[in-house]
Amino acid sequence: MTRDQCAVVGVGNTDYSFNSGRSTLTLAAQASVAALTDAGLEPGDIDGIVRCEMDEVLHADLAATLGMSNVGFWAAGSWAGAAPCGMVGLAVNAICSGQATNVLVFRSLNGRSGRRFGREWSSGQSVGGGGSYLEFLAPYGLQSPGMAYALFARKHMVDYGTTSEQLGHIAVTCHRRANQNPGAQRYGHPLTMDDYLSSRMIADPLRRFDFCLETDGAAAVIVSSAERARDGAATPILIRAVVQGDEPIPRQGGLWGNLLTGPLTNASAALAGRLYESAAMGPEDIDVAQFYDCFTITVLMQLEDYGFCARGEGGPFAASGALELDGALPINTSGGNLADGYIHGLSHIVEGVRQLRGESTARVADAQTCLVTSGMPGPGSSALILRRA
Repeated sequence: MTRDQCAVVGVGNTDYSFNSGRSTLTLAAQASVAALTDAGLEPGDIDGIVRCEMDEVLHADLAATLGMSNVGFWAAGSWAGAAPCGMVGLAVNAICSGQATNVLVFRSLNGRSGRRFGREWSSGQSVGGGGSYLEFLAPYGLQSPGMAYALFARKHMVDYGTTSEQLGHIAVTCHRRANQNPGAQRYGHPLTMDDYLSSRMIADPLRRFDFCLETDGAAAVIVSSAERARDGAATPILIRAVVQGDEPIPRQGGLWGNLLTGPLTNASAALAGRLYESAAMGPEDIDVAQFYDCFTITVLMQLEDYGFCARGEGGPFAASGALELDGALPINTSGGNLADGYIHGLSHIVEGVRQLRGESTARVADAQTCLVTSGMPGPGSSALILRRA
């Protein structure tokens, strides 16, 4: 049992932009230094590093750049958006097993000026950039993540009567939060429902503002034991529970297998019960949520998956005002992937910590607990619950 045994003691991020002009190593170093400063730690205090398996920056690169001479534990988390909460879980496991005391978790990418994860895969590339067997699992004609998630959105519309306007409420809400956040990419660019509905269709039924941003930047968090965290410079935020996993019956090819075989389900629905059991909490105990929002449809489906409304009622719930700061479940208070910046969701953990410290640009009154989720349908997912000590 790791409940409340570890805490986030430092968070940091770079600016989020469309063209950083910096290498991914420089970005990772800048975010890490910001997290170290926030925690009141020195590079030599870090003895563990966790990176995403897709990150161009290796643990040794970052350790050498910042002079981290005591790193004895390192690990790589999962794939893309499924990784961030699970990466924190690796840090928790390392600390609880005695392999490390202060673990740095980071994600760095030039997602606009460098590798653009949302672009179509050309004929000269393998599907998803992964190679080999994945080409045999992708539905014919699907050339980008947006096309794949459009199928989830259309299926939800067919099954439950979900509307574009209901998805639009998610986009408008996230933009409203971003326009309270001077660091957000969409700061100064408010979005109305009319703006949303008149934006161009990219992958029917998903429009421009249903898509997350392309972002250059990096984010980092530092995890320590709860006991050690009490002496830190910043207010520690306890990690109540963290889980990762896949669907009950994993399917080859991750997202593509999900689209081709059996029911159109996802991993987050399977994780929710485990997360709440591990935390000894339920959805009624969550004050604010940072949902993984690569597309608006992922937020809508996770509202159902994590028990905030019944299956098929995510659309009406989103349209009810429940997602606003004074609503039943305020979400993505920095603007999220849709309007703040897309760092594969690690920035959601940064914002969750800031929210519970009272440092968010869009504070939820007396928030004590925060749900953070990572990518939802294949390959796998992860999630955590943070709470004020």
